[in-house]
Amino acid sequence: MPYIASVISLELDHMTPQGALRKLARETFADCFDDLDRLLESFDNAGIEKRNLCVPVGYFEQHRNFRERNEDYSEIAIRLTSEAVEGALGRAGLSPNDATDLIFVSSTGLSTPSIDAFVVNKLRMNPGIRRNPMWGLGCAGGVSGIALAFRIASGNPDAVIAVAATELCSLTFLKSDKSKSNLIATGLFSDGAACTAVCGDNVKIPDDRNLGVSFIDSQSRFYYDTIDVMGWEITDDGLKVIFSRDIPTIVSEKVAGDVTGFLAKNNTSADEIRNFIVHPGGVKVISAYSGALGLRKDALEITGDVLRKYGNMSSATVMYVLDEFARRGVSPGKCLMASLGPGFSSEMILMEKRN
Repeated sequence: MPYIASVISLELDHMTPQGALRKLARETFADCFDDLDRLLESFDNAGIEKRNLCVPVGYFEQHRNFRERNEDYSEIAIRLTSEAVEGALGRAGLSPNDATDLIFVSSTGLSTPSIDAFVVNKLRMNPGIRRNPMWGLGCAGGVSGIALAFRIASGNPDAVIAVAATELCSLTFLKSDKSKSNLIATGLFSDGAACTAVCGDNVKIPDDRNLGVSFIDSQSRFYYDTIDVMGWEITDDGLKVIFSRDIPTIVSEKVAGDVTGFLAKNNTSADEIRNFIVHPGGVKVISAYSGALGLRKDALEITGDVLRKYGNMSSATVMYVLDEFARRGVSPGKCLMASLGPGFSSEMILMEKRN
């Protein structure tokens, strides 16, 4: 079966304490809410100590229009994505030219040609490479991109697929948006760039370089009439966040049943999953997953650790969780990768780490 050979996640140049972003929010929303102090408690309760940022906090003190911020997105995304792609392939003993396919996932900036085209140029990748840019999937994009890579590799055993996710959420921050959703998002979202290398059966990676997590099955699920739960409203100023407080409830009422059904279809139960590689939407989402599935206390420990160390980096975050599993050692047995995103939708992959 196709397998994940390697993964890399980047710590960006401007790791910022949560308190500095809280201060920014207080200054930005000072005259907007009578209960601002209570709302700012969301920063303290977010389970986040530091945020992974591509720019310093001072960047947000100066007004920049949509064009200027999007130009910064393109420049930074090309650099970080190139570094992540080269790094992930290098960890597996592969070169950029070995890649047969490049999947690029992002929802936080616009570019035509898409960012992956610039990466192919920069790294001088195989000119016959197949490019698959994926935009608009938000936090679900990382899992969706890896699932697509597995489908490609299932049909091409010689495939070497780089799945890159780069999200620069901070560059979408609108000081002019005084909504409660923007205030909450300011306490949660950050920036990240990561890449996962997926290989077909015929591609042989030395054991000491191979993560060796094999594909079993994947599932996508779309929930009708939930368009307004999460996403962007595209305005003259830029991308205005849509972020509903109903997300943990949806996890409890809908997603949990889909997870157990997906596992049952593959003759597996939640008790048999040794590695929960779950996107940390926030502490309430983590708690909703854990409670609804009846997970052991430490099952989502790494998910919580990634949220604490980096914040929510949208689609890239699940690869940071995977990379942390790789550092600590993936336990032999079944692995479940899962995330949620705009639509509203869920993405799941069942995998296995063999002894």
